[in-house]
Amino acid sequence: MIKIYNTLTRQKEEFHPIEEGKVRMYVCGPTVYNYIHIGNGRSTVAFDTVRRYLEFRGYEVNYVSNFTDVDDKIIRAAKELELTAPEVADRFIQAFKEDTQALNVKPACTHPRVMDHIDDIIAFIQVLIDKEYAYISEGDVYYRTRKFSTYGQLSDQSIDELEVGASQRTGVEQQMKEDPLDFALWKSAKADEISWEAPWGSGRPGWHIECSVMATKLLGETIDIHGGGQDLEFPHHENEIAQSEAKTGKTFANYWMHNGFVTIGEADDKMSKSLGNFVTVHEMVQQIDPQVLRFFMATTHYRRPIRYSEKTLTEAGTNLQRLRNAYENAGFRLADAVHSLPSDAEELAKIQHLVERFTEEMDDDFNTANGITVVYEFAKWLNLYSEQKEVSVVVLEKARSTFNQLLEVFGIAFKEELLDAEIDELIAERNQARKDKNFARSDEIRDLLKAEGIVLEDTPQGTRWRKEA
Repeated sequence: MIKIYNTLTRQKEEFHPIEEGKVRMYVCGPTVYNYIHIGNGRSTVAFDTVRRYLEFRGYEVNYVSNFTDVDDKIIRAAKELELTAPEVADRFIQAFKEDTQALNVKPACTHPRVMDHIDDIIAFIQVLIDKEYAYISEGDVYYRTRKFSTYGQLSDQSIDELEVGASQRTGVEQQMKEDPLDFALWKSAKADEISWEAPWGSGRPGWHIECSVMATKLLGETIDIHGGGQDLEFPHHENEIAQSEAKTGKTFANYWMHNGFVTIGEADDKMSKSLGNFVTVHEMVQQIDPQVLRFFMATTHYRRPIRYSEKTLTEAGTNLQRLRNAYENAGFRLADAVHSLPSDAEELAKIQHLVERFTEEMDDDFNTANGITVVYEFAKWLNLYSEQKEVSVVVLEKARSTFNQLLEVFGIAFKEELLDAEIDELIAERNQARKDKNFARSDEIRDLLKAEGIVLEDTPQGTRWRKEA
């Protein structure tokens, strides 16, 4: 039975999805005004790993993660780059997809964008106004925070504590509020800024409203899991709960999950763009093997902080190579393995025991640190078996496929390099497909080879191939 640490209740709880065998999961995505840094990447990798484990356990996961494409930061970036806000968003959404693909992050089932849901946001806000949870002030719309009786529960803060902090804020916006605690659902239009027409005036959505709208629209009024970085607990997720539950009268999310920060430097400061102490994923995947970066982030328990340094990255690379060596050593022994041996049942039972131990560790709040420890034990056993005088094809193939299945939970995939003879066979098949005018198969083979770094050159003398430099 999977147990999840629920931030809302501050304890581990048995996971019971709303619908048997299916999981509705929403994870807050990036504000797309720049390349994502390692801290952003950690959150993306952490919840991709959670998703992969849920799928490993047999669940069908409807995974939704948004792009915030309307925001003050995007508007500022647009002015600096002399682009429109949508052009800035498009540029960095594409960059996000490329960078996360390099980290072997599975695309979300849906990646909703704020600009595509403006009508839904306006309708949602109107319900809150009608229920008197929101009010209009000089073209802005604010949420009456104090009206929501359990506000502060997620972040474990009282209204009185929050009021002290809110009362210290100053500025025009604070003067427009009924209460210092109230937060913006809609911001009135400013000159030369992107805006939309609403019943209460031209403007754009506040940050917090978007996730409430898109999560409930795409996954239902109550979802199973809502995730995001630890820094989103307050105020973003706190506000999401207040908005969503005020509108629907139902629990917004049954389980709240938050990943720890990435820290950097001797003082272990949180990595962030505001502090200027960040390293982008875009830079890193060009400097090191992206699988090493993925492994580094995926194998620390998601709630714990990760210390980013050259030393910790090197350690991750060394550990990943140990696993790759075990996998490849076993593959090498397939060449002289016999089909089966009397000891096969005993060895297969060892494999099954390792899987059970892995599952037990990962069921405990997705404990990847303990899960990867079991995989290291698997690698040790695999090395010892591969060194035996006689080995079995049955055991080696089962071990290698199972080993890969466990590593896929961490987003790690070991690929077999194509031998020259295999490449020649595929090219011959492609040439025959072209003669038969089976262009779909011909293109499929070309794409397969391209994915393996093989470049084809069709010449009058025939097809030549070379490996990309």
